[in-house]
Amino acid sequence: MGGIEKDVTLDYNGDIISMVESNFVQNFSTFYAIISPSYLLETPYRELLIAVARGDGKLYSALRKAKLSEHIGKKVLKELISLDVLAIEYSRETPLKVHPKNKRPREQRAYRIQDKLRFKQPFLRFWFGFVAYFEKDLLLGDGKKFLENFSKHYERLRSLVYEQLCNDLLIQYYKDKSPILSHGSYWNGYSEFDILAVTKEKHIILAECKYKDRTVCKNELTKLKQKADESGIKVDVYALFSKSGFSKELLGMKAHSKAESLLLFDLEDFRTLLL
Repeated sequence: MGGIEKDVTLDYNGDIISMVESNFVQNFSTFYAIISPSYLLETPYRELLIAVARGDGKLYSALRKAKLSEHIGKKVLKELISLDVLAIEYSRETPLKVHPKNKRPREQRAYRIQDKLRFKQPFLRFWFGFVAYFEKDLLLGDGKKFLENFSKHYERLRSLVYEQLCNDLLIQYYKDKSPILSHGSYWNGYSEFDILAVTKEKHIILAECKYKDRTVCKNELTKLKQKADESGIKVDVYALFSKSGFSKELLGMKAHSKAESLLLFDLEDFRTLLL
């Protein structure tokens, strides 16, 4: 099995930036040594893992960013999956049906449905998303660029975990109503969605997850509906998840929505996952 040789223990003194500096700048060599197998830190594994961690995770996009041919890239990917470093999240997009006598529009001819690559261990996602890119500087004890980048982008670490918890909460909410049979993120040639779920009754739920320090307003629902229309998704229920609550306008819309066509979940709702 691959990833890390032992459980990772971090020093959590101070704020998150200070914690990251003390562990991954001042104590970089210790963490560098626990990556296992060590060749994950070498070409071509390193480049592919960085591409997955710093991009959208789409298979062919990651191979291009890592500058790997599909033949070599898929061999490397197969090994990383066998090591339990990466896993594949399969696309649920339906291929376009085109009559043999008709051609696709020019802009669609190069489009390919892509699966996504996901890290199995949060530590490795963090390492290749933030640390490995600045490896040369950190080996010399210079953490300036690494810390600047982390300060600017570390919210994306929490957002993925938050989306996973939102997905779990939605499944639990529908457990006794109409069990969810298909769930998770969804993407196609037009857009990407945090969650698209399908219930036993074939109802489609489309959700957006916002981990922001501000209330979610009606415009977020409007944008979600526009994206759904552009993607040709017929939605039965829209769901919004917010760390910081909702505007009075949205709460009013929820109160007057018919057949729960709009669901709003705030942080208080996540307590049910602990029961």
